[in-house]
Amino acid sequence: MKIKKLFIPGPTQVHPEVLSKMGTPMIGHRTKEASILQRDITDKLRKLMFTGNKIILSTSSGTGLMEGAIRSATEKKAIVFAVGAFGKRWWELARLNGIDADLHEEKPGYATMPETVDAYLKSGKYDTVTITHNETSTGLRNPIESISEVMEKYPDVVWMVDAVSSLGGVKIDTDRLGIDVLISSSQKALALPPGLSIASVSKKAESRFEKLGERGYYLDFKTLLQFIDKKDHQYHCTPSLPHMFALDYQLDRIIKEGIENRFIRHMECAEYTINWANHFFKTLPQPGFESMTVTCIENTRKISVSDLNEKLAERGMVISNGYGELKEKTFRIAHMGELNLDDMTEVTEAIEDILNLK
Repeated sequence: MKIKKLFIPGPTQVHPEVLSKMGTPMIGHRTKEASILQRDITDKLRKLMFTGNKIILSTSSGTGLMEGAIRSATEKKAIVFAVGAFGKRWWELARLNGIDADLHEEKPGYATMPETVDAYLKSGKYDTVTITHNETSTGLRNPIESISEVMEKYPDVVWMVDAVSSLGGVKIDTDRLGIDVLISSSQKALALPPGLSIASVSKKAESRFEKLGERGYYLDFKTLLQFIDKKDHQYHCTPSLPHMFALDYQLDRIIKEGIENRFIRHMECAEYTINWANHFFKTLPQPGFESMTVTCIENTRKISVSDLNEKLAERGMVISNGYGELKEKTFRIAHMGELNLDDMTEVTEAIEDILNLK
């Protein structure tokens, strides 16, 4: 199999040193060493997530913790704000778990605005809100900073944010914003192999989980939190220790790079790619709401994205087609994780050459 440089919105490039940590010899998952490992990961994640909250790890994709969160937190009704296919997934998960939830969808490329959130919450019908911070299907970044100002008006509502494709690439000041559950996973901007998800949990959210009691087992937030307290930072089932070894090492690399430096690198790659896309095509999101980890580009030239990818594969690269109903109408170039400005120049110049863009 020919190795390709990944410019897709996950899985992303994994540094060889990080990948090698997956081969670390096993330890018992109920040992003191396992507690130390998870506690060290927690301390480092708190720095990256700008929080003092408890940190949950789950051997699942981000969807796993999304499912567990909306099931564990909703007592009355949830309102799901979707700006693309992955935001809508919250609503699908609620429905499949018998959780009462409403869905508000925006047109592709349009953000969830604070006044929209306020209009729903002032009805008093909802005790849970879900927002997607970074929607990879549309390349859009929601304004969670201004949404947080609305959420302050509703202290009894649990606010859950999907940061699956933004954590590690964009600053999310969890505690200052008042986010109750912030969910992410390993294979995006954190630049690890897929298979591990994480969440920070506020005291308010923890109280809600305690009040409602267990709702399931493997993905139940009350159960996950209990094991952190009772078993001194251990996972309630057998965890993917290889992922934990790799995450611990990768967090050291992120801290060594400098967390703010990492955010700047992602911003520089995003700005370059957005400018390039608007020169030759057109970006999908509203100006000012573009993602810092993946650019979604309208296929204004009616190119065959699959043919383009065949040519890129010959050069050792791959980008992503549009997602769902946006397939062939858009294509996506990711710039998250380990990628830098040289990488973005390499892939865009290759596309220019293949398509003979002028």
